[in-house]
Amino acid sequence: MHIIEALGRIFLSSLFLIEGIKKFFLQEETIIYMEEYGVPEILFFPSLILEILFPLLIIVGYKTRISASIMSLFTLTVAIIFHTNFQNEMELIFFLKDLAIAGGFLIIATNDPKICSIDYFLKSKK
Repeated sequence: MHIIEALGRIFLSSLFLIEGIKKFFLQEETIIYMEEYGVPEILFFPSLILEILFPLLIIVGYKTRISASIMSLFTLTVAIIFHTNFQNEMELIFFLKDLAIAGGFLIIATNDPKICSIDYFLKSKK
């Protein structure tokens, strides 16, 4: 069952990792999109780091609780900023998807490290 937990971390994190890499190569378009919603350009690189670094930490299982908590907050923030036009059915679906993803990160944050993680290895060394 531990491999299932690791797969869950990979599946949940891969969305952000792939999108972060895509944004790296489409910086201008991403910044324009962000500014349309009132998000300043200065937040582009911090958000890029968030979308690449923390999912990688979750995948390998290092500082998983902190990383998953940060990703949950990030996902909720994205939902509130970009997906609150509920008159548009797709935006409502994106909002609900983001809530579900944030919930998945919260579940990861509340679980003890499993055998397929660096956190487990470090905890067992103590």
